[in-house]
Amino acid sequence: MHMELGKAMQRIKSGSNLFIQTGAAAPQQLIKGLMERANELRDITIYQMHTEGKAPYADPQWKDIFKVNCFFIGKNLRKAVQEGRADYIPLFLSEIPSLFRKKIIQIDFALIHVSIPDEHGYCSLGVSVDIAPSVLENCGCIIAQVNPHMPRTYGDAVIHSSRLNFMVEVNDEILASEPAESDVLTTKIAENVASLIDDGSTLQMGIGKIPNAVLKSLSGHRKLGIHTEMFSDGIIDLIQNGAITGELKKKRRYKIVSSFMVGTEKLYRFVHENPIIEMLDIGYVNEVHVIRQNPQVVAINCAIEIDLTGQICADSIGSKMYSGVGGQMDFMRGASLSEGGKPIIAMPSATSKGISKIVSFLKPGAGVVTTRANVHYIVTEYGIAYLYGKNLKDRAKALIAIAHPDHREKLSEEAFILEKSNHLVLG
Repeated sequence: MHMELGKAMQRIKSGSNLFIQTGAAAPQQLIKGLMERANELRDITIYQMHTEGKAPYADPQWKDIFKVNCFFIGKNLRKAVQEGRADYIPLFLSEIPSLFRKKIIQIDFALIHVSIPDEHGYCSLGVSVDIAPSVLENCGCIIAQVNPHMPRTYGDAVIHSSRLNFMVEVNDEILASEPAESDVLTTKIAENVASLIDDGSTLQMGIGKIPNAVLKSLSGHRKLGIHTEMFSDGIIDLIQNGAITGELKKKRRYKIVSSFMVGTEKLYRFVHENPIIEMLDIGYVNEVHVIRQNPQVVAINCAIEIDLTGQICADSIGSKMYSGVGGQMDFMRGASLSEGGKPIIAMPSATSKGISKIVSFLKPGAGVVTTRANVHYIVTEYGIAYLYGKNLKDRAKALIAIAHPDHREKLSEEAFILEKSNHLVLG
């Protein structure tokens, strides 16, 4: 049913659970319409992954109206979570859909963003599928922002317009994000990562400086495949120059498999009605059993800090939540079990303030996203440490060797103290 924004949003009642679509698909006009009713509403609970754009419902003046829960902390909610105006639900991305399918969380209203219907009445979730299918299967009411700028993607993105309870027509550009520019440090890290990637590998990567730089380093590779929870512009050139073909994948051969994307208008034009792009439910994309069936899975993830035994903190700075568990363990485990797979943590050796990211102890309260039992490759600008199967003594030595030179002496001294206190076996 086509309806004006204001009338559609009048359907939302106090005491409801709302879902807001992910990433670049965050329906900005529906969010605006929700906020225009904020003073009339009470006890609204919002569930979402990270979103691009504005999240005004998490502003301080609305803390008694909207209770915000996110499965991953984006930049627009970070301050709200850290100040207690929003909250974080820790969970592997692969398991989030089960919350809705098992009705552990029941959504009353889903605010989504879709393409215009095709000649058969089908719309597309476009740039963001991820957890939406599981929400929409059991949602009480679906309110869709229908936009001619939303690219039409296939796979689990397809939804018939008859399933949409209310359709609000908009004409907005899709939220875009320019690729981060590489610098000397990032380029060196990327070169070290690229040295681990063989022809025929299946890649998982996110977005940001390091993933973008790694992709730029792979133009000479061949028969690469993509099976990743998210991607950005970096894959386009590799597809067009023949580096990415997907011909050796066992799951969705020849297809680019993903769940959501954030990029530029160039990316959105590229994926529009492109049959090689399959946007699928995150419960499938991030399922370890699925991931491991592809050959030579290379999972490239990041870390906030790592201790000398190999524990990876990737979701918090101490006890202060920063991002989330995300899909790191889904793909680290999947790559580990893949034949010839390589789970990689890639990061600068130190922060922009010169603080070492390789530490003797994680900060108090820090979350361990990847355990020391799951870690394989750690990559910095100073080299590659392979920790899998190594004892604590050898792990510490390998990590100190790729730490920033300014911190190696101190780390060695701290490791020696740990040895003497029997907290780390270095003898």
